[in-house]
Formats: sequence, structure tokens, C-alpha cells
Amino acid sequence: MNLPFTTHHRTTHHRLDDGTADEILEREFTIGDIPGILWTPPSADASTPAPLILLGHPGGLGMMYQRLLGRARSAAASGFATATIELPGSGDRPRTAEAEQARADLHAALAAGEPVDGIVDRLVLPLVDAAVPEWQTTLDALLALPEIGGPVAISGGVIAIAMRLALVEPRIAAAGLFAGSYVPLSMFDEARRITVPLHVLLQWDDEGNDRQLALDLFDAFGSAEKTLQANLGGHRGVPAYAGEDAARFFVRHLK
Repeated sequence: MNLPFTTHHRTTHHRLDDGTADEILEREFTIGDIPGILWTPPSADASTPAPLILLGHPGGLGMMYQRLLGRARSAAASGFATATIELPGSGDRPRTAEAEQARADLHAALAAGEPVDGIVDRLVLPLVDAAVPEWQTTLDALLALPEIGGPVAISGGVIAIAMRLALVEPRIAAAGLFAGSYVPLSMFDEARRITVPLHVLLQWDDEGNDRQLALDLFDAFGSAEKTLQANLGGHRGVPAYAGEDAARFFVRHLK
């Protein structure tokens, strides 16, 4: 599958320890109605294809762009290509009345201190069912490029999407998960069947996360190698060294 790329060269504003500019290549693409971005390091070519990290996010590429670019630059410094796509129902993609209602019901239930399990199912399960095949289609296209090779990992984003992808996609060799979104209880059985190495980041005081649910989910994962890194602070209070630890995890499993 050929990707219709729009190409941009970007150079970071910081310099590596050797004093050279940290340059990456950014290419926007569309597969059907799925928009996405691919970033590759200068070292990636047909003779030395780069391992690939799929960058998850909660939706809204425009809103999340600067954060995603920072993650892409960090990965490129380790020799990794990265890619992301817009989630169904986010950005300029069509929304559904069912998802919008479930989202409103979730906010209302949280504000009232009411149970949310059924609402989470209505919101998250259809999103997972729609997003995972789109990620697989994107992965097919990216791995057909001569400068992109395996292994492949997924990093961050809606944890339920990353879980399903790690379970059903044999090309995923490792997953870095962020315990920052709700997971339907019905997906705990899927968690028990996940076997790839996992690095799970939990912000202990995350105002939008059920801490005990996150701990129970980590316990359920079936991976023989799984690490839980818990840090004090809210959703946006992730310390810099947590990102460095995640980077080492990907180097360990992708190189």
C-alpha cells in the first residue's frame, strides 16, 4: 500500500551531547479517511530500517501535536521511527451520537460520584473495536516502507486500545502503557492473555484515573516481564525521568 505523504523537515531546538542537530523527517499521510503522521530519524533508510513505535494519544492530533512531536524526537534519538493516527470520532473525523452521549453521561456520573462501569463500556468498547483495525491497517502500510522495519512497539494513549492491539497484533513486541484512562471490566480477561513485555506508568494522584482499578489491571496482565512505575502527582505531573525509563525499556526490546 502506497502512502500519500506530505513531507516536512524539522530540526529540534536543542542539541545532542555531540553538538549535532537532532533532525527528524516528518511526513503526514492519509489511509482511506485515517489521517496520521510518520517521523523517522536521519539514520533510517533501506539499508538500516528503523524499528517502529506507535504513538497512542487520547484523540485530537492538532491539540496533541507538540507533545507527540516531543515523544517522536526522543524516540528518534534512540534510532526509532514513530507514527500516530487520529482516533475515530476525534479531530475532524465524524463523531457518533452514541459516543457523544456516553461521554456526557460519564462526566455527569463522575461529578455526581455515581458508578461508571456501564458508561465506560458504552464509550470505550466501540472505540477499541473501531481503532484497533485502523492501527493494523496503518501498520501494514508503514512496514511496507523500505526505511521502516521491525520490531514494533506501542506507547501510551488510551490504555484499552493499546491492550487490545498488544493482544491481537503479533507484530507488537512490547508495550509502554499509561494508566490514565478507564478500562472496561470485561477487558480484564484480555489483560490476562497479554504476554508481551510491559512498562506501565501510573500517576498516583491522577484526578481522572481509578487508582485501584489501575493496580488491579496491572496485577491481571499475563506478561512474564511487566514493570509498574508509580510516581506522585496528577495526570500532567509525569517526571522527566519517567520518560527516560520508558525510553530505556524500548531500547531494551526493540534493539
